Amino acid sequence: MARISNISRETKETSIQVRLNLGGGEVRVDTGIGFLDHMLHAMAFYAGFGLDLTARGDLNVDGHHTVEDTGIVLGQAIREALGDKRGIRRFGSAYVPMDEALAFTSLDFSGRAFLVFDADMPQERIGDYDSCLTEEFMRALAFNGGITLHQRGVYGKNAHHITEALFKSLGLAMKDAVRVEGQEVTSTKGVL
Repeated sequence: MARISNISRETKETSIQVRLNLGGGEVRVDTGIGFLDHMLHAMAFYAGFGLDLTARGDLNVDGHHTVEDTGIVLGQAIREALGDKRGIRRFGSAYVPMDEALAFTSLDFSGRAFLVFDADMPQERIGDYDSCLTEEFMRALAFNGGITLHQRGVYGKNAHHITEALFKSLGLAMKDAVRVEGQEVTSTKGVL
């Protein structure tokens, strides 16, 4: 089964194109926000996804629209690539240490969107990236991907390290959750 999706979204604030292959492939990301590119590349790498993502947004205003809309489109792409979710493991979780920081992600491709995000950011900015936008990205991803997503910055003193650990743990958790282990839908209800 080819678990591939192509999603485009155009608004007055952003233009985003995503090609996602859950089976792997090259990773190319260009959002105009260097730190976000770095985080999305790390997430896709640790998830084992092929990802080609281009975003153009109103960065003259700030990064909010670009970051949030990227989360929206990537969530839609994941949902489409998973199809009816037949055979997927469904659940995934991972801890990732990054120097002094430790982050945890637990998720469920349940179709029921929810976000619990508990990660304090000691610095307001990471390069040109507002560190508060990580929560906005995760919310957009969860609600558009139909993901129950819990993330926690367990501890840390550097916002770069905390954020990177969150994105890497997200990738590792998704890698486990999308793994095909059988033929049936992993739900006592028989549908996700």
